Amino acid sequence: MRGLTAVFLLLPVLAMAKESTCYGTTSKGSLADGVQLPLKGGNFESYSAMAHSAGRTYVHSGVSDIVVSAYKDLEKEQPEKVYKYAETGFKEGGRFEPHKTHMNGLSVDFMVPVVDSEGQSVHLPTNPLNRFGYDIEFDSNSTYDGLRIDYEAMAAHIVALHRQATSRGYGVWRVIFDPELQPNLYETQYAEYLRGNIQFSTRRSWVRHDEHYHVDFDLPCEQMR
Repeated sequence: MRGLTAVFLLLPVLAMAKESTCYGTTSKGSLADGVQLPLKGGNFESYSAMAHSAGRTYVHSGVSDIVVSAYKDLEKEQPEKVYKYAETGFKEGGRFEPHKTHMNGLSVDFMVPVVDSEGQSVHLPTNPLNRFGYDIEFDSNSTYDGLRIDYEAMAAHIVALHRQATSRGYGVWRVIFDPELQPNLYETQYAEYLRGNIQFSTRRSWVRHDEHYHVDFDLPCEQMR
């Protein structure tokens, strides 16, 4: 009886775990039953507890599974590295200022992983004074205020995201990152995988995308409601 009671107690929780539905496109779309990414995990954290509370970190349930599972993979593959995700979207999608996309739960911004002057993996500082990291500018040597972009950690993360997406029958549509800094990714041990599987935008975006990389996932969506 105790076992049956436990099952019945779990039923309301299971009923709440509804799969999301995305509509339209990343630049003209919406989302139903969006899922909020965790505030933090073993090797990652959100760019802002304030923005998290304001509801700016919702994604499609499938994207949430991909992102969280990729971080779990990196705990084994890159155990000394820490990661930080940034803007994603609202629970119901739609217009997400100041972004031109992020409308249907399939877009995620990730802050670049960095190392300090001693080579230690640290989080990029994100706070209201630097517009939660989005005002940071890296120079041509990939450095900012004593920090340097960790391309090995970044490449490992992109690979982990792609592998988790494809293992679920989904994909990664594109990655937007500053074209002038992209060649550094091809000097990592993941270069061959990136060349064969990841489509990087080669056009400079309306914002530079040097302090973060934007990932659009490829999941099936319904037509706009």
